[in-house]
Amino acid sequence: MQKYYRVILTIFLFLVISKQQSLAQALDNTDDIRQITVHDFESLEPLLNTEESTIHIVNFWAMWCAPCIKELPVFKEYSKNNDVELLLVSLDFPEDIETKLKPFLKRKGITAKVVLLDDPDANSWIDKIDPSWSGAIPFTIIFNKNKRTYHERAFESLNDLENEIHNTFNTK
Repeated sequence: MQKYYRVILTIFLFLVISKQQSLAQALDNTDDIRQITVHDFESLEPLLNTEESTIHIVNFWAMWCAPCIKELPVFKEYSKNNDVELLLVSLDFPEDIETKLKPFLKRKGITAKVVLLDDPDANSWIDKIDPSWSGAIPFTIIFNKNKRTYHERAFESLNDLENEIHNTFNTK
C-alpha cells in the first residue's frame, strides 16, 4: 500500500512540476509583450517629425546588418541616461516579427520602441527622408522641433553619439 502512495505522490509531483514549468515557459514567452507595428512610409512619416524640444533619435536598421547590430548597445545606453525619444525602425520582414525580431530584441535587452517599415517603394521614401541618403543602413536621424541631422553611418561608441548630439543641438 505504501508503494502505491509513493507512485501516486510521484505522479502528482511530476504533474505539478510539469504544470509549473509550462506556466513558466508561457510567462517567459510573453514577458516581452511588445507590440511591433508594421508601417508603410505614409504611416511612418509622422513619427519622423515632432513639435517637441525633446531630442528624438530614429534609427533605421535590420537584424541582418552587422554595423546596425554593433551600434544598438550605443543607443540603448544613451537612452537609459538621457531624456530622449528613441525609435528603432526595422527593415526586416514582417513575417519574422514573432519568430526572429522579438526574440532578438529580448536577447539583446532592447526595450526601445520598435516599428517595422514594410514599403516596397524604397526609392520614393528614402528620398523623402533625406535626398542625400543612399539607402544604406544603419541610418540615423537626430532631431527636435528646431534642428535635424542625418547620419549614414554606424555610431562606434557612446561618446561618438554624444558628440553628434552635441554638434546638432550645441548642448551637452
